[in-house]
Amino acid sequence: MSPTISSLGERALVARLQRRVAPAPAFVQIGIGDDAAVLRPARNMDEVITTDSLVEGVHFRREWSPAESIGYKALAVNLSDLASMGAAPRASLLSLALPADFPLDDFDALLDGYLGLATTSGAYLVGGNMTRSPGPVVIDVTAIGTVGHRRALRREGARRGDELYVTGTLGSAAAALGMLQSGRSRHDVQTAAGDCLARYERPEPRLRFGGIVGRSRAAAAGIDLSDGLADAASRLASAAGLGVVIDAGALPMLETAASWAQSAGRDPVELAVTGGEDYELAFAVSPRRRSRLIAAARRCSSLPMTKVGTFVAEPGVWLERDGQRGSLPEGFSHF
Repeated sequence: MSPTISSLGERALVARLQRRVAPAPAFVQIGIGDDAAVLRPARNMDEVITTDSLVEGVHFRREWSPAESIGYKALAVNLSDLASMGAAPRASLLSLALPADFPLDDFDALLDGYLGLATTSGAYLVGGNMTRSPGPVVIDVTAIGTVGHRRALRREGARRGDELYVTGTLGSAAAALGMLQSGRSRHDVQTAAGDCLARYERPEPRLRFGGIVGRSRAAAAGIDLSDGLADAASRLASAAGLGVVIDAGALPMLETAASWAQSAGRDPVELAVTGGEDYELAFAVSPRRRSRLIAAARRCSSLPMTKVGTFVAEPGVWLERDGQRGSLPEGFSHF
């Protein structure tokens, strides 16, 4: 069996982490090892700062997902927030609350996932915290990015007649989670729906696309799909004092996700609009700027981009299916 983190102690664990971190970029004046990090501000840029937590039993289960994927996802969900605002990652902070019997091999694997994505995305690790947890594993990440002065893409800004677009596909992560919750083994889910499992465990932050959309001003507003399309559409519409109509027939889904929903007795459309953790992006786009959005998608290896709705004057969030308009199911809520 792997030794546990308690066999090393806090200082040795911090030192073990520090040895794994790549050499610091020039803008990092003080990194890991001091009371706080010191970064040189990026010239003529605004800073964008976001934070999110993953709690064992709520956001992941160690018996379902390998530690490397958990570490990757902890950073990815924060980078998705930066992407939705058109920001580029610059630095990150990682705080871990771990039980004393947490295996050292899992500690190393968690860092593999986190630091691998930190390196490829540019979210250099500059500090954080490590403490003992009496129960579940808690991973808290703060990501710091930069965006051109006054170029951050906000949730407010949609206007009546604007179109709602989403990247990628919807419901894939929720389908994988549903399979795991039904008692199927990870190996079985990997065999039957590996594409969905990959979306659940290792979502791809749409950083390049978000940056291009922000710089080109292709969108009037943006948000990431952490809690599902229903929640995201509601927030965009509410911020603008509008309503939004979602076209059920336009929702992009992987065939494996739709097939699983049908076999499980669930409505694929409901899975697509309420299922969270896809970490795709949603944008409100004026028809006059639609061509800019399409051009941005082409620059990102033809990233799938789908119009799924339209903003309207009547407040509310509606689902239109077979010519009938009804209320939209709510997305995920923690409370």
